[in-house]
Amino acid sequence: MNTIQRRDFLKLAGLGALGALAFPRVGKAEAPVFQDLEKSKPNIVVVLVDDMGFADLGCYGSEIPTPHLDALAANGLRFTQFYNTARCCPTRASLLTGLYPHQAGVGHMTEDKGEPGYQGHLNDRCVTIAEALRPAGYFTIMSGKWHVGQGAGVAPWTRGFDRSLNAAAGGFYFPDSPRTELFLNGEPAGRRGGKLPEQWYSTDLWTDFGIKFIDEALAAKKPFYLHLCHNAPHFPLQAPQDEILKFRGKYKIGWDKLRLQRHAKQLAMGLMDKAWALAPRPEQVKAWESLTVAEQEHFDHIMAIYAAVVSHMDAAVGRLVAALKQRGVLENTLIMFMSDNGANAESGPNGKLIGNPPGGPQSDVFEGQSWATLSNTPLRRYKHFNHEGGISTPLIVHWPAQVKTPGEFRQQPGHLVDIMATCVDVAGAQYPAEFKGQAIQPMEGRSLVPAFANKPIEREALYWEHEGNAAIRVGDMKLVRLGANGAWELYDLKADRTEQHDLAAQKPELAKELAAKWDAWAERCNVKHKAGAANAGGGKKKKKKNKNAG
Repeated sequence: MNTIQRRDFLKLAGLGALGALAFPRVGKAEAPVFQDLEKSKPNIVVVLVDDMGFADLGCYGSEIPTPHLDALAANGLRFTQFYNTARCCPTRASLLTGLYPHQAGVGHMTEDKGEPGYQGHLNDRCVTIAEALRPAGYFTIMSGKWHVGQGAGVAPWTRGFDRSLNAAAGGFYFPDSPRTELFLNGEPAGRRGGKLPEQWYSTDLWTDFGIKFIDEALAAKKPFYLHLCHNAPHFPLQAPQDEILKFRGKYKIGWDKLRLQRHAKQLAMGLMDKAWALAPRPEQVKAWESLTVAEQEHFDHIMAIYAAVVSHMDAAVGRLVAALKQRGVLENTLIMFMSDNGANAESGPNGKLIGNPPGGPQSDVFEGQSWATLSNTPLRRYKHFNHEGGISTPLIVHWPAQVKTPGEFRQQPGHLVDIMATCVDVAGAQYPAEFKGQAIQPMEGRSLVPAFANKPIEREALYWEHEGNAAIRVGDMKLVRLGANGAWELYDLKADRTEQHDLAAQKPELAKELAAKWDAWAERCNVKHKAGAANAGGGKKKKKKNKNAG
């Protein structure tokens, strides 16, 4: 397969004398930068994992062995400031559509709250990546957790995917687990036998069917888009017992020392700036040395299960990459790997370890706040929140045909809304202004292609809202709020990525300006919890105590 030289790639991407490519925020898209590559359109694979923290991969600081993802990073790019939406359903909606989740109708979860931004399913004013790429000749594949409104009739097979094996939501790893319900190309698939293997583990099942569908795409001589959504490492954490045993005892060192080790590794590799302090351990999380032997045993077992789930997911990614290489298509396949939110502190500091055996098909295991603090090293807070720990994700980009500086970091801030723009860009597709007789909202994101060549991504701002928690980032300045009635906090992320020094009282006019900008976005994008500017400008309104604070 022919590839282009780096200088030609930069020229096509508009990165020479023309500067960084800026995508329009109107329905009519500009000509895609790869329109001259019609005969060698890249395959695209998006891998989304569930509830994994910023620091849970080896290449982002972890001690959990993730050699396959580490290899993708070594041969690709790692983004250091890429963002999700802090929660499962909104992230999936935003990733699929290139819109902020409220615009797509999924501002919260899948319950219909009777408001446009909170319908609980993708609306008809958005298109999915699959719907955008199909007209460009792509074979579209979905495998894994869906969770954007299948109960309301919004399913992979109704939103542009040619092939799919999916769970409507999630919450299981084995066929004997509760809540197991799978669909194969729109038809109920049962739990085992017939359409599915007799025994399976969901991480492998999603991967195996993804590869099977890729073979169908290759047989049809079409480029493919694979949307692979693992439920790992979402609760209830479950893994093969022999894999859990490999990690037993390794976490008795405790979260305090491990956080220091992860942070030191992040600093040594250049992922984090030495000026950014490690966020302090939250008061709800006990010092490891203060725990009893029985408590340490309890926590070691939880983290052994979590590590086994992450490690198995990494091995599945390795099998997918090997399959692409065996089929001769890895060179021109763009792979993007990310997580749907920060680590999950649900179930509180003690986590949850229920079932016999723990980690088995009938067990109920949660990582909990204490280990989630490790998972998000060195950042503050967790899933649900719009502080950095809730919205920061690894982003690994691997594309041998076009990434000519493997192993580098990319500091440019990016967001899930950028994935649609990137896919449309590299696929030579057109983002529609109208689809099935409905006007389609303009995509909000920007193509990440300039950043692949280490050029800036031109944008006005990035925005968040979930459950009243809210944030806006303009340049390096970030305004963030805890709860709908909380006071705005202001941080300079260039100097203080871990959000330790609130500047709202020192820079009240800037805080008010950013809050007003957030309000205007919230009004435009159907966000319920508005009136942000009223609490900006250095006010000391008392914050509500939150059990998952930190």
